[in-house]
Amino acid sequence: MPALPSPAQALPCPLAAGWELIHNVELPDRGLDGARVGGFSAVAYQRKHDRLWLLSDATTGYLVSFTGLSRLLQGEQASLKGGRRLLLRDRKGAPLPADFDGEGLVLNGHQVWIVSEGRRSPQRRAGLQRYNLLNGRLQREVPLLADWQEREGQGLASNRGPEALTQMASGDLVMAAEAPLIQDRAQQDKDWVRIARLRPGPDQRLEPLGRFEIGPAGASTSRKLGLTELLALDGDAAVLGLLRSFALPAGWSAHLQVLRLPGSKSPSAPPIQAMQSWDLLADGLPSAALPSANWEGMTWGPVMKDGRISLVLVSDDGFHPLQSSWLSVLAPRHGPDCAPERFAF
Repeated sequence: MPALPSPAQALPCPLAAGWELIHNVELPDRGLDGARVGGFSAVAYQRKHDRLWLLSDATTGYLVSFTGLSRLLQGEQASLKGGRRLLLRDRKGAPLPADFDGEGLVLNGHQVWIVSEGRRSPQRRAGLQRYNLLNGRLQREVPLLADWQEREGQGLASNRGPEALTQMASGDLVMAAEAPLIQDRAQQDKDWVRIARLRPGPDQRLEPLGRFEIGPAGASTSRKLGLTELLALDGDAAVLGLLRSFALPAGWSAHLQVLRLPGSKSPSAPPIQAMQSWDLLADGLPSAALPSANWEGMTWGPVMKDGRISLVLVSDDGFHPLQSSWLSVLAPRHGPDCAPERFAF
């Protein structure tokens, strides 16, 4: 498993200091094979190989790699070097059915975990699956929790399934729904999403972990507010959460939050509230230049010369001919009086 950064390396100090925009990269819309690439919904970085892997939510699921991010940030090359697409396949090696909607990505050696959305039908169910990174073949499928599955009056809403997936230092996979489940929509005065955990091992099943509060009641519908990514920190106590929403005439929003993981699995435990939230459009992402950017994925990137860990975000172009896919690199601002003990979660 790749090492995770400590909160002192990865977060602004003080937290209110926010984020610094380091670089913005427009990604090509064609792969090395000439095929159209885009719809990027998740990203992972292999520091040893200086390689980014991007997951597309295209109906024909695939990954595509880009190398040279560290060299680009150091001024040693002018652009990223693109690789070929890796098509995702079933256990027999056949391409996946043309209804795949990959949204969350975790790399671990030659294995890749992907979480996908569904459309409330047996033919298009949300799922958690493991693939071989060398050949793209499916290795394992993990059923979602019963409460998440489609039944009358319950389960994940259509195209509002799990998008957030991360791996903790313990090896646990943690995933979250994008929006409230159908049976949770009328709960009190807040919108919240459910979290689940998969512990390491071949026979483990997903187990409920708690709930994250994402906004006022109805925001997931009125503003299309959703939790689109989680990113683990060392220590297993807290994660970063990426929330996005859309409303006219403002367009897309992007907020980053520090979320403490629940200490109790009790379904009656109150939803977890963010310890800190940043408006990334005001704090670094170029909203004026990219008013239509839909930021969906994030990963820890290269180490900066001053020891800070970069944060890499990717946007989804929706395969719109007038939009581009963007990669933005942020770094946490550190004040002169920054002390690591401030991050005792």
